[in-house]
Amino acid sequence: MRAVVFSGTTEGRTFSRALAALGAAVTVCVATDLGAEEQGRADGITVRAGRLDADEMAAVLQGAALCVDATHPYATEATRNIRAAAAAAGVEYHRLLRPASNLPAGSVVLPGAVQAAAYLADRPGRILLATGAKELPAFAALDPQRLYPRVLPTAAGIAACETAGIPHRNILALQGPFTTELNVALLRQFAIAYLVTKDGGAAGGFAEKAEAAAQCGVQLVVLRRPEEQGESTETILRRCKELL
Repeated sequence: MRAVVFSGTTEGRTFSRALAALGAAVTVCVATDLGAEEQGRADGITVRAGRLDADEMAAVLQGAALCVDATHPYATEATRNIRAAAAAAGVEYHRLLRPASNLPAGSVVLPGAVQAAAYLADRPGRILLATGAKELPAFAALDPQRLYPRVLPTAAGIAACETAGIPHRNILALQGPFTTELNVALLRQFAIAYLVTKDGGAAGGFAEKAEAAAQCGVQLVVLRRPEEQGESTETILRRCKELL
């Protein structure tokens, strides 16, 4: 059986390795070279790096028995394209769902980055942006001196910060997830007043960010997670065993 896993996440890597261990031929599609690096090499797994549109996804899916969408919970456009590609290719589709977090009391929960920027516009203090480089344009109206983006340590991540006018001393180029202790150290080192994040669940280190904010008296601002339906790793693996 050949299966295609659209990944780039911790749970996607775990799932693809478990599926290959069952004897399936697994193609893992990731958007970036960093995603391929994190996926690593394993028997039974072929990794394809590079962003694909819906038509290109459908081409990759030709002849596969199963399509598993293990992309990030906030990657809504990717999920739409993958679902459409699976339908076009006539391939069985499953969404691997990352469990949501329990948001701490006192969290400011907003629909997206634009609303978060508006909320912060007239509130003084430094801001740690743990939302990813793609969200930086939404904060363009704020003084870049206030912003401390935590981005992946890639040329693209640094370039996004430079395009946004972020001072180099404010750029935190690190790859998570992070411990509570490291989060606390960063919040204190840079005298952060607001921590803006997505609900990345346990795999994204959300609990550690929330705990660090609580310890440091930092206001936690959460971009609301898109609502979706999906299945657990165990459920999808059971279906894979049936197909095998």
